[in-house]
Amino acid sequence: MPEEKFMRRALELAAEAGMAGESPVGCVIVRDGEVIAEGANRRERDRSALAHAELIAIDAACRALGAWRLTGCEMYVTLEPCPMCAGAIINSRIDTLVFGARDEKGGAAGGVIDLFYERFNHRPKVYPGLLETECAALLTEFFRGLRGADE
Repeated sequence: MPEEKFMRRALELAAEAGMAGESPVGCVIVRDGEVIAEGANRRERDRSALAHAELIAIDAACRALGAWRLTGCEMYVTLEPCPMCAGAIINSRIDTLVFGARDEKGGAAGGVIDLFYERFNHRPKVYPGLLETECAALLTEFFRGLRGADE
């Protein structure tokens, strides 16, 4: 079952990303009850469309384990993964995905489409909505601040 403490760590990473001017999304990957990798959005800093929290964490987990297969791993992420990140979750064979806030505009775990229920060769267990209110509030406040800065 999902553990709140791991989502709380993902929320800390998301808040740090937001303070750095990035979309506040954080991610941790857990194996055997221990965090083995972390990531936060770095698209602005790295000037890369690929610098999503999930991809950064997956890369770090692969390096930590010395393998591209992340079987036995759980991912905790503050925002529903996009199609690119959902594909990486499938391809890396992560067993469990736990996410906080839904993404009705770009989510690929039910927000727009659900790639995890398509006929791919791997399907993680998916647990949506862990600390959803906190995760959504962090995103809402960040984007409200951006809109206010533009006015």
